[in-house]
Amino acid sequence: MSARNLVKIRMNKNYQIITFYEFKALQNIFEIRQVLKRLMSENSIFGTIILADEGFNSTICGFAADVEKFVAAFESLLDTKLDCKTSFHKKRPFQRAKVRIKREIVTLKQKVNIEKGNGTHAPADEWNKIINDSETIVLDTRNQYECSMGSFRGALNPEIDSFSQLPAFVEKNLNPDKHKKVAIFCTGGVRCEKFAPFLKDLGFAEVFQLEGGILRYLEKIPESESLWEGECFVFDERVSVLGKSK
Repeated sequence: MSARNLVKIRMNKNYQIITFYEFKALQNIFEIRQVLKRLMSENSIFGTIILADEGFNSTICGFAADVEKFVAAFESLLDTKLDCKTSFHKKRPFQRAKVRIKREIVTLKQKVNIEKGNGTHAPADEWNKIINDSETIVLDTRNQYECSMGSFRGALNPEIDSFSQLPAFVEKNLNPDKHKKVAIFCTGGVRCEKFAPFLKDLGFAEVFQLEGGILRYLEKIPESESLWEGECFVFDERVSVLGKSK
């Protein structure tokens, strides 16, 4: 997104919405939860942060200056550097501030070694070439409702109700001996971060996950080049954001 367009968005849409996640071993998550609840209150931040032993996953919103302060405090608390996907909206899309502790930051119900996904990340500017390859199986890792709102042209819709059902779909419908290349995508990247190493464990030779998810793709790829069709479901009161299609 150009600096000029970003300025126009900020002039017209006051609330900044950011999504971020990281698979990072966390200790003392109950203490972290209390600090984050205080930081959200102090900076007028709304939305949800999910904490687990394996890391964190979040979508939050606030005025840009408050978001900037919160991100700085978050990074200092957890000794990290966030990779945020950003959008803006006229109305506040969250009405409450929540920090939840769960077993997984995204529920797959499968043990995976995240490090096995190293080398599978495909940046947005390489994605079109990957999914246009006739030998590549393109798999939408989201649920049926999300897929129905929009998806990449030619992508498989697994018709699942939850992410934890996706392993069964793959084991029934895809064969690592036959399907050598599999490209996967989700909204912001966190589901694919878990599913890429799962596919590698099953023996798929080449696995590609869309880095930053659909949101990063829509942010980076010009409308004239986009292979996205429809809208993208988001987990807040906006329900969806407009995608780009030819």
